[in-house]
Amino acid sequence: MFGRLMAALACMFALTLVGASARAEAVLSLKADGASRTYTVSQLLARPDAVSVTVPADIAYGGTATYRAVPVLSLLKEAGIPTDAPIQIRALDGFIAHYPPGLFSDGGPDGPRAFVAVEPHHAPWPKLKGKAATAGPFYIVWQNPQAGRVSSEHWAYQVASIESALDPLLKWPQIDVAPALAVDAPARRGLAVFIHNCMPCHQMNGGGESTIGPDLNLPMNPTEYFQPAALRQLIRDPAAVRTWPEQRMPGFDAATIPERDLSDLIAYLDAMRHRRK
Repeated sequence: MFGRLMAALACMFALTLVGASARAEAVLSLKADGASRTYTVSQLLARPDAVSVTVPADIAYGGTATYRAVPVLSLLKEAGIPTDAPIQIRALDGFIAHYPPGLFSDGGPDGPRAFVAVEPHHAPWPKLKGKAATAGPFYIVWQNPQAGRVSSEHWAYQVASIESALDPLLKWPQIDVAPALAVDAPARRGLAVFIHNCMPCHQMNGGGESTIGPDLNLPMNPTEYFQPAALRQLIRDPAAVRTWPEQRMPGFDAATIPERDLSDLIAYLDAMRHRRK
């Protein structure tokens, strides 16, 4: 009798652990039109379209890395998220990446292709440099990113959700430049650079959702307190200008933000100091 009781208790304990493990399993959410679809780590790894993906210039870890991953395009189609409209990805730490229409579209074998890399429970990835966590549980990685306008900020890690989104200019009109500016004005071109590379962490005039970094116009604009050369250096290599233990801003090299784009970005910041709201 006692043996049966102990066996039953052991079984209940094991089931409790299994249940707790299942409840603790990381979940990726895909959201569109108020509906949400979720995938666990186990579900993604078991998918027939899960493949081994090797990226030669990994943003999170550097160098070449190989992951078990699922094509983003497949998940978007299942969730009913259109690829011809803006998409945003939210990370666990508050990072919010904005993806322009068409970036996730099928560009063929030579075009940029995005995958959700999945961190397996039995083989966790290394911790990120200077951080206590890995890039998991879900990490957006790219093959052939050079074939499209894929920013380093589009390699979102610690992903929590992928969502259909409004155009940032419609959602936050206060980030826009003056209507009188020409279509090809540097500041207007710089607005696009800001949306793709800066909005994941910063707001402009209160527009945007991420609060990882400060608002870039309130109460002051960086062009007002940085000399031009120092501002360019800050964007390229933040630690070369100022550093502190909790510094999180990455540097943007010329491959990520070419020199012309950097000049356009600074022109946008300078124009926005006259448009505080």
